[in-house]
Amino acid sequence: MNVTLGFSPCPNDTYMFAALVNQWIDTRGLRFHVHMEDVEQLNEWAGLGHLDVTKMSFHRAMSLEDTYQLLSSGSALGVGCGPIVISLKPRSRQEILEGPIALPGHWTTAHLLFNLFYPGCKQKQFHLFSDIERLVAEEQVVAGVIIHENRFTYEAKGLQKVTDLGEAWENETLSPIPLGGIFAHRRLSNEHINTIDILMRESIIFARNHPDPVMEYVRQYSQEMDERVMKSHIDLYVNDFSLDLGDKGREAVALLKKRLR
Repeated sequence: MNVTLGFSPCPNDTYMFAALVNQWIDTRGLRFHVHMEDVEQLNEWAGLGHLDVTKMSFHRAMSLEDTYQLLSSGSALGVGCGPIVISLKPRSRQEILEGPIALPGHWTTAHLLFNLFYPGCKQKQFHLFSDIERLVAEEQVVAGVIIHENRFTYEAKGLQKVTDLGEAWENETLSPIPLGGIFAHRRLSNEHINTIDILMRESIIFARNHPDPVMEYVRQYSQEMDERVMKSHIDLYVNDFSLDLGDKGREAVALLKKRLR
């Protein structure tokens, strides 16, 4: 059976999916056809039901629960891994609310968290996540919300933290922050969804046990990322919740959903 699969070129995704897409594990007769895109593009495609299995921001997924089912494996969720509001110089809360603010996509969980902690911001701009540091550094915007590996690089570019939105969430809720997960379209049979969930977990376990071939695959898509940053990125976003959300992880997702509503 052919399965269309979408995930981003970010190291945490390519690390988790490497064994699956390269068939370094037994895929039980499933053949995966990969579409590698920025997470906001995947969020938009999800609204169209474009892919059978896809990475998606939890913000987007909460409006598509009748269409996509969250897998137990593959999520990016944890402590100290949330989006960060950055600026070139100190900014007051009022300046942030006046904007303009650069955000990494309307449907990202970063946007949802920004709305929770800075409600009523007057000017928002949505950009590719990798462009936001530059826009802030050039003062084209008052501040920006960064995600992914940019949390490891912004200080070296002379930028400073205004608010760690993940830390704010964790302090307020005492809960890990749900960022993104892997979702299967409900047009697939329950049997196939369960198999894909198992394969996702096996692919992550393979990556942990066979880092050399997996990291070589990761490097192909890391956009010349510094090796230290790449490994820090994986260590932060691929954790025990990625192997299995468990009760604590699902409770965190439910809490985010409650706050959204």
